[in-house]
Amino acid sequence: MTDLVPVRRALLSLSDKSGLEPLAAALAAHGVELVSTGGTAKALRDMGHEVRDVADLTGFPEMMDGRVKTLHPMVHGGLLAVRDNPEHKAAMDAHGIGAIDLVVVNLYPFAQTVAKGASRDEIIENIDIGGPSMVRSAAKNHAFVACLTDPADYPEIIAALGMGTDLALRKRLAAKAYAATAAYDVMIANWFARVDQGQDFPQQRSMSSQLIMPLRYGENPHQKAALYAAAGPAACGIAQAEQVQGKQLSFNNLNDANAALELVAEFQHGPPTVVIVKHANPCGVASADTLLEAWQAALSCDSVSAFGGVVAVNRKLDAATAEAISAIFTEVVVAPEADAEARTIMALKKNLRLLLSRGFPDPRRSGQYVTVIAGGILVQERDNGVLSDDMIKVVTKRSPTPREMADCRFAWTVAKHVKSNAIVYAKDGATVGIGAGQMNRRDSARIAAAKAREAAETFGWGDPRTIGSAVASDAFFPFADGLLSAIEAGATSVIQPGGSMRDAEVIAAADEAGLAMVFTGMRHFRH
Repeated sequence: MTDLVPVRRALLSLSDKSGLEPLAAALAAHGVELVSTGGTAKALRDMGHEVRDVADLTGFPEMMDGRVKTLHPMVHGGLLAVRDNPEHKAAMDAHGIGAIDLVVVNLYPFAQTVAKGASRDEIIENIDIGGPSMVRSAAKNHAFVACLTDPADYPEIIAALGMGTDLALRKRLAAKAYAATAAYDVMIANWFARVDQGQDFPQQRSMSSQLIMPLRYGENPHQKAALYAAAGPAACGIAQAEQVQGKQLSFNNLNDANAALELVAEFQHGPPTVVIVKHANPCGVASADTLLEAWQAALSCDSVSAFGGVVAVNRKLDAATAEAISAIFTEVVVAPEADAEARTIMALKKNLRLLLSRGFPDPRRSGQYVTVIAGGILVQERDNGVLSDDMIKVVTKRSPTPREMADCRFAWTVAKHVKSNAIVYAKDGATVGIGAGQMNRRDSARIAAAKAREAAETFGWGDPRTIGSAVASDAFFPFADGLLSAIEAGATSVIQPGGSMRDAEVIAAADEAGLAMVFTGMRHFRH
């Protein structure tokens, strides 16, 4: 290997021509011979630069609608030749192959073509062949060739033209080049498997993601962590949110912020709603006429757990709500937008992170979740189930009143986002007790009721707000004891999936207590 390599000839073939003008000007100023193809060659000539067509280099015209143009020994020999190998040098001399010192390539816009709903034929034509081949050849021979696949790296090459590219730079660009072609192949493989062939779980699973930023730390300070986004068209999620203030985010901050955003997204078309999350579980959720009222109701569900929590709202954050939220220790606030006064108030808490999501993920969207286990990964479809009227089946003698049914729906929506076993009490559009992550459903029901009693004592209400509430269970009650705990807490209506061998026993217990109960036929386990 050699260190500094002067750039005398550059091959350029670009779909994305951003940044091309200053790069081309710098190459021309340093006397670099420009070799190019089709549209890139035209763009360079329009800028006033002399360009040699690849067809002139190879002695063959572009053919087959441009499918064949750079797949030729005159190109790949110039890229792959080991310059200090006598046999390679002799082969270059014998066949008149000139060295290519710099390749500037980005690939056909496959993902964008798929995203716009193009026909299958158009999608196939946007599978790049020559581009990845040149990139891989140049990256393999990084001892002598620099490979540019990202316009963000153009300035570094421009700065190096005077002395030549150094080995460290070429190595870094080679690694980036292979990552680019790998991600490109993943997109194509996934399209063939999922879209073209309808395979949700193909024989070979490929994944690709792009680093967004390193994180403060992982779940614990001794663990390193980073945030990545899936390759392809930009999504609307916590990974795309803009951080407008606050210290660096940690793994836990983002995990909780994601949980909060996913839940508040369920209410994006409803009234003002606030979600408070702690350790990936909601500890308070409420809808009201204003965000401030929703915040107050959500906070009163479990004000102890809310300390150091993450808050998400479904409306533009206003000054009154910002003032109230910032009155307690809060790690992260997620909002679609924030007005100027709210931003000013938040800024007084320099460590509080404010994330603007600019929108909400679609609760009904398809997709897959991946969990790493020892020796492999578990892959499943995401839980995008949404309660519809035709799913609801009244199984007790008494039907829910309209208010009870509204609270059942609210509690059911929240329970979908609570770790199993999940029990959620709700009343008047607000959670009043949440039991999460217990090994049995009875304990979850008792914990939720205990939290409601504690809130009543804290705020001086007298009776806990579970009296007259609706209770949701993310899975069926395997025994009547879980339901009996809810009855003891004062719930008057129940929503659950049903499907237990002891459903009749549970229904009988509900009828005896005068409860209204509905089955949904859908479970929402969340581990």
